[in-house]
Amino acid sequence: MEEILELVCLDEMTTDDVEHILLYELLFFRSEIHFRSTSYGYFNLDKISNESCKQLFRFEKRDLERLRLNLGIPDVIETAQRYRVTGVVGLCICLHRLTYPNRLSDLERTFGLSSSYISSVSNHVMSIIETNKGHILHNLNNIPWLNETKLKYYAKAISNKGAPIQNCWAFIDGTARPICRPTVNQQNYFSGHKRYHCLKYQSVLTPDGIIVNLRGPYPGRRHDAGMLRDTNLYTELMEIAVHGSTTYVIYGDSAYPMSELILKPYCSRILTPEQVAFNRVMSSVRQAVEWEFGKIIIEFAFLDFRKNQKLLLQHVGQMYKVGVILTNCQTCLYGSQTGTYFNIVPPTLEQYLNI
Repeated sequence: MEEILELVCLDEMTTDDVEHILLYELLFFRSEIHFRSTSYGYFNLDKISNESCKQLFRFEKRDLERLRLNLGIPDVIETAQRYRVTGVVGLCICLHRLTYPNRLSDLERTFGLSSSYISSVSNHVMSIIETNKGHILHNLNNIPWLNETKLKYYAKAISNKGAPIQNCWAFIDGTARPICRPTVNQQNYFSGHKRYHCLKYQSVLTPDGIIVNLRGPYPGRRHDAGMLRDTNLYTELMEIAVHGSTTYVIYGDSAYPMSELILKPYCSRILTPEQVAFNRVMSSVRQAVEWEFGKIIIEFAFLDFRKNQKLLLQHVGQMYKVGVILTNCQTCLYGSQTGTYFNIVPPTLEQYLNI
């Protein structure tokens, strides 16, 4: 296209020539899409087995329509580029895009669509999910089922695993996700601790395997305590975790400041046997909850493919948030290793998504 404009400016090409070239490009583009659908066939979910569906999209076939409805994805999706697919097909494209670190061209065979078509639909669906449900992760007050009864339920489950704290209902932690080295301000995204460029997120995890709060992304050099200060999470904890004379707390590692609602391990140079035992037990319980960080990148491996996490070319933060929401949805439907360990059940899909 740039060569055409250059020739027009030099008066070496007439208007008729330009029209013929543009018409050829348009016809070639349409035939290219037709060629893919003819060669690979149009995507038909009914022809995919339940096992293949779970492998390709991480959800069982019977749950895809229910998931679409609860995520607020419309019956028919039309992108800004005027690509149109049904809501279920759009959801499948988004899920498959996140499931494996494939090239877009690899997905053409599955869906019978061009790479640009698949990219546009996938990005559009992720935008819909974040717009409709991203607020659930942003503020604890946006979770109506996270009430005193639920906090007591979580605290009892943690206590039953031997935790010496009777009123601990969740765990706070920061996680770093590697990204491709940015071309601008790369020093801000380099983590001296991790020794790679990354984005950091702050999460609050409950013993049923749900990430109830996710903040970020932040540049990789940010400290966990700094993220906590910027998120205003403590104010939210005061609003939901204080019930009369009963106060419920969350537990984090030594990077967080000690407060009334956030506890951490004993960090003195000389610890008593009781303090050593406290740190050991709480560390064991806390590690069980952190399994969910691994689950996100196991189920949606595209989020762990550093070379494709390009900060200035992709909505990297949006991808990870959508991955967390989808992982939580999967936990609501099928449970999790964390929930099994603590012997509690997560909320239903409808409860989690506030339907």
